[in-house]
Amino acid sequence: MSADKILNEWKKETFKPVYWIEGEEEYYIDEVMKYAEHSILSPAEAEFNQTVFYGKDAEWVDVINACKRYPMFASKQVVLLKEGQQMKDIDLLEPYILKPLASTVLVISYKGKTLDGRTKLGKTLKEKAEIFTSKRVYENKLIPWVSDFVSSKGYSISSRALMLLTDHLGNDLSRIANEIEKLTMNLGKRKEISEDDIENYVGISKDYNIFELQNAICSKDMVKAITIIQYFEGNPKAGPIQQLLVVLYNYFSKIMMVFEMSDKSERAIAPMFYNNSVLTKKALDTMLKYSETGIEAALMLIHEYNLKSLGIRNPGSSNSSLMKELAYKLISAR
Repeated sequence: MSADKILNEWKKETFKPVYWIEGEEEYYIDEVMKYAEHSILSPAEAEFNQTVFYGKDAEWVDVINACKRYPMFASKQVVLLKEGQQMKDIDLLEPYILKPLASTVLVISYKGKTLDGRTKLGKTLKEKAEIFTSKRVYENKLIPWVSDFVSSKGYSISSRALMLLTDHLGNDLSRIANEIEKLTMNLGKRKEISEDDIENYVGISKDYNIFELQNAICSKDMVKAITIIQYFEGNPKAGPIQQLLVVLYNYFSKIMMVFEMSDKSERAIAPMFYNNSVLTKKALDTMLKYSETGIEAALMLIHEYNLKSLGIRNPGSSNSSLMKELAYKLISAR
């Protein structure tokens, strides 16, 4: 079951006695728990019929006793157990989950991991509870996710603005959602998020950012690449070396995959670049400037400089010096 399906059922006043919300991606877990805490019951109902526990401090017997109470002046009560992964003896909730009270909605969040389905609790949950596993949104799905999220808010976002946002924030969905909320509050009557908006309201320079550095290296524009790296030297948070290396490695890896495809037409490779015509054309241009051997050499160089950034075979060069060296060698690759 997905987070959207759970929320849609709740909005229709359809409830199961037990919900187990687990996984690595905290954004969806927080969204479900937030709705459970603030929207299942009215404020007047919640005053008498809602109990919130935190795993670190909760005792299993108190959670069960709360679940076994009957609602007052309402058809149901809600019991929330947040951060269930921190609760000692959480497996002792199993007898209640096996025979839950129909008038209680118990929602448990279990962040950062999933419960072992082979345990007694895991087996009982599979049989009796509604389980949602919140999975990470990986790099190849991130741009479509952000685009869909923006659309769900009634807005659109330009291609460059989308790249700026995702390259800078990575797959931290909670942070992305917060930044988009902030953006939409500042747009007034406008409905499209531009790269200027990203610069003004998120604080990501439209000229000096990871995306522009990648473009400069792929275009073999040494002057622009060095200029951007020097900007990062004065603004370390704008371009941390580890983030730069990951972005460059992922991009050159995609270009290598394109070289290995039998059909290298724009139509064929577009899905690898989110069906974005600007990104697809840029990939084809990169292939004109780098041979397959050059891309292979670039990947090896990025790996080498990743080790140096971690202090391996590095006599003490600064991150800025390492990036300048790497940019020069990447641009020189043939």
